[in-house]
This record gives sequence, C-alpha cells and structure tokens, in this order.
Amino acid sequence: MPAPLSDATISANLTGYARQHSAYPQFMSLVGAHQYRRLYRLCDRHLVPGSRVLDWGCGNGHFSYYLVNKGYQTCGFAFEPFPLLPELVAQGFEFQRGTPAEPVRLPYGDGEFDAVVSVGVLEHVREGQGDELASLREIYRILKPQGIFLCYHLPNRYSWIEWLSTRLPHKYYHQYRYTRADIGALCAQAQLHLLAVKRYGLLPRNVVGRWPGVGQQPLVAAAWDGCDRALGVALSGLCQNYYFVAQKSPGNRPVPLG
Repeated sequence: MPAPLSDATISANLTGYARQHSAYPQFMSLVGAHQYRRLYRLCDRHLVPGSRVLDWGCGNGHFSYYLVNKGYQTCGFAFEPFPLLPELVAQGFEFQRGTPAEPVRLPYGDGEFDAVVSVGVLEHVREGQGDELASLREIYRILKPQGIFLCYHLPNRYSWIEWLSTRLPHKYYHQYRYTRADIGALCAQAQLHLLAVKRYGLLPRNVVGRWPGVGQQPLVAAAWDGCDRALGVALSGLCQNYYFVAQKSPGNRPVPLG
C-alpha cells in the first residue's frame, strides 16, 4: 500500500481536480479547500489509523479521497457515482449505491465499521423522506462497540450566512438547521455518547472560488484561516456550522422506532 499523503497534498490534489470537474466546487480555491482542515484534524484525533470507515452519503467523493489516501479501509455509500470513483476503486475503495426509495436502511452488517463519517449529509435526510434519528439509529447498528460517529458541516440554526441566504433571491440555504440542544437530544435518543461538539466557520469559503487567482494564493488562504478562527471565537453563535463526535457505548441500545 502506498504511503499516506499529507493533508496539504490531498488539498492540493483536489483543487487541481476541481479545475477539470465542475462536481468539486468546494475545491475551486485553497480558501475553499481549507474548510476541511478541521475535519482532517478530527480524524487524526478520533479515528484509528487503518480502521474500517464508512463515508456515509459520500456525494462527490472528496472525503472518500482523503480517507483512502490516508490509509483507512474506506467504504462509501451514495445515491449516485462520482468522477473520482474509478480512481478510488483502483485503490481498494468499496462503493455501495443506494436508492432514494430506501432513505434510511444501509446495506451493511451489524457492527461492521470502526467509524462512520457524515460530511454535510445528516441535515438533508428529511428532504429525501428520511429522518435524522432513524439514520443515527441505523449508524449505531453498523458501528462496532466503541465505534465513532463524526458529523461535520451540520448547519447552525443561528448562522448569519444562512440568515442572509434566506433573504437573497435564488440563493441556496439549508432547510433544516440545528442547535447544540438538538444535537444532544438526537445523540441521546440514538444511544450515542457525545464526545465533542463545536461551532465553526464564520467566513464564507466556497464563494472565494469565484475570484480567479485570489483564492488560490497560499498567503490569502492562511490569512482567511486566521481571520476565520479569530472571528469564530468572538462570534461563535453566528458561525455557519457545527461538528460533533459521538461514540457507540457498549451495552446501550437505541429505543426501537414506532
């Protein structure tokens, strides 16, 4: 197996790939790519190297690319294939294609994964006639005892970016947004022990990809990161997203639905 790539190399590779494929707008600039640096650090902190990890709702596959190239045994689940899929399969990536007709059930055995990661997925399940709690209980099922669930890019109910987006014509915004109490209640009902939760991301990122050349400059990206961190501390309640990390506690079982 090739040696794992550095986080900086992965970000650079994905920004290069984004110039060829419109399916990767988050990586049109280094400023945009750096929104995932915090996620990469969370993986270093909470995931065991070489463990079996599911990228749940892997979308365009950018985070699966990270997991594969960091040496995790990576599986991906999504409703559609994506441009990076052939390259990842050649490296041992396992892909399962789901169907919107079954918005909750996952095609995996009980206790199959050391970790499951959701990157911008949990907030969308109701749009597909699913349910956040039902999905978390299904994730509980496929996690091993002491397994980790890492949720990233969960929209904050009080985000200033979301507030502004709802007031601009033709601007996308998240239909479902959350508070710290919502996260705690969902994890408690799913019998997932909450290890960490935090708001982050005060400054917009993806929009910088529309500024030719500017967002690609390492100094601009570093300055953007520094301002985002400082403002995110001072104005935490207005940040765009939450992340949270939860663990399957052995012996606990979620209350059955219905």
